[in-house]
Amino acid sequence: MRLRSITVWLGAAGLSVMLACPPASWAQRRQAPERAPHPASHPQKQEGHSGQWLRQHRNLPPEQQRKALENDPQFRSLPPQKQEQYRNQLDRFNRMPPEQQDRVLNRMDTWGHLTPEQKDQARQFHTQMQQLPPERQQAVRNAVRALRAMPPAARQRQIDSDQYKRQFSPQEREMLSGASKLPLAPAEPNDGVPGP
Repeated sequence: MRLRSITVWLGAAGLSVMLACPPASWAQRRQAPERAPHPASHPQKQEGHSGQWLRQHRNLPPEQQRKALENDPQFRSLPPQKQEQYRNQLDRFNRMPPEQQDRVLNRMDTWGHLTPEQKDQARQFHTQMQQLPPERQQAVRNAVRALRAMPPAARQRQIDSDQYKRQFSPQEREMLSGASKLPLAPAEPNDGVPGP
């Protein structure tokens, strides 16, 4: 159903936009006073795919995208604060360069194919990342990027290697191990952040 896919897109877009933002914005997000739960965190039967609405409306001018969003009955039924959050996410997406938009859409594709358990694992990884100091966040992001370039069978061997044992704390290696079991979006050139 199209209405559900819009709400699922908005929740997935929020996480995807967060994951696609430059590292400096991670620290800003850590200081946010409160976070509303993602609609995608509620189990839903999803028809279509989380990035479908955005892909269909991507080439429209931002005013027309916003109008389509505002006219959606499910969007209008959301609390005003949540509506504003989604408007802001759409605005952020529209300000991204096309390559970054493509990365967000690719991550949304990956996110849309995760099981509810895998989505919970990805959210847990994101929460744990926010608790790390910025320099450790960068180190873990770099490791995830390196792991994404490896075949799945090689990932755990790398995490268990002496090099990673010296470079990462047990908590960070556990985070990497959990993230490596998720279907990671493939690494892209100049990509500085992990997929979901």
